[in-house]
Amino acid sequence: MDSRRTDATRSRSGDASGGLNTEPARRQERSGETADAAESQLWLPGWMRLYFYGMHGVTLDVLLSSLHGVGNNGHPKLLGFSSVYLCISHALTHFALEKIYGQKRCFQGRPVVFHLVFYPSIYIGLQILVGNINTLTEQVRVVSGTQLLLHYILALYFTQVFHKGVGRLQYNPSICLTDLLTKHGQGNRGEVLSGLARFLFFGMHGLLDEILFTSVFNLVEKSDRTLGGHTSLWSFLMYGSCSFVVDKLYLHLHFQRGWGLWRRLPVYVCIIYTWEFTWGLVLRQFDACSWDYSHYPHNFMGLITLVYLPGWICLSLYQDVLSNVLLKIRCTKDTEDLSLEKERVNGKLESKTH
Repeated sequence: MDSRRTDATRSRSGDASGGLNTEPARRQERSGETADAAESQLWLPGWMRLYFYGMHGVTLDVLLSSLHGVGNNGHPKLLGFSSVYLCISHALTHFALEKIYGQKRCFQGRPVVFHLVFYPSIYIGLQILVGNINTLTEQVRVVSGTQLLLHYILALYFTQVFHKGVGRLQYNPSICLTDLLTKHGQGNRGEVLSGLARFLFFGMHGLLDEILFTSVFNLVEKSDRTLGGHTSLWSFLMYGSCSFVVDKLYLHLHFQRGWGLWRRLPVYVCIIYTWEFTWGLVLRQFDACSWDYSHYPHNFMGLITLVYLPGWICLSLYQDVLSNVLLKIRCTKDTEDLSLEKERVNGKLESKTH
């Protein structure tokens, strides 16, 4: 009996002493896991950044090629070009440039050297490399002075606008959309992206959709293995505005009126067809309409056709997915908020361990 009491006393004392030795390690382990989880919510995940970078690169391709076309022939259709391969290369290049931009802390006290010399040099080198990937086995393309100037201007855009804008975005997959929309309705607009940001995103995504669609079409119909596609710069405004309206409609019908997907879908399709017909009718008056469905069956005035109904249904379904993802992204007021928030999180976790 006494021996069992003695063993129990020793066991309790051993646990107490062991707790004093192992508890800091356990707390440090838990704090490290919490810090990693908190930090993962302070930045867009890698797959999302690659997705956005590819879309952004395609938008730049379309913008520059359409402006180049206007300068040469002055045609109001504003046709632009890109390809699936360029989309992938843009995603990887932007990802690498993100890492380069992160090295600016090594240039403390010398921001001019970084922003005007170091980063532009890396950017121009990468762009020349990407531009010559398809011709390395044939002939290296010489970059003109105008192209170098354009690349330099784009490098300044990346350092002063693009990277700072992406650095403000935070993604939290655990956000409850219903609670978030309730707060948003009460005026807490700091929790979601602004309307302008959503419009720009949908506009860029529309250009990506058309490049992917036309590239697949060219592959099937013309056996074009370059996977090159085309679109119009007007599509940026058309897709951006239409998706913005459908996005607002989704928030209202789904979260406020409780409409299911198959009840919302006909409304989406009707809006898309109305939008496409209206934009096409207006652009046709200025000879700026880039599509003509007159050779397709079940078309109306060559501006809309039921042949593309399955595609519009798929895009409508995907629209809801994009809306849900965007609802979980918020934009901080300052690019330094990320580092400050990380420091506060780390500081709080360290204080708890002591």
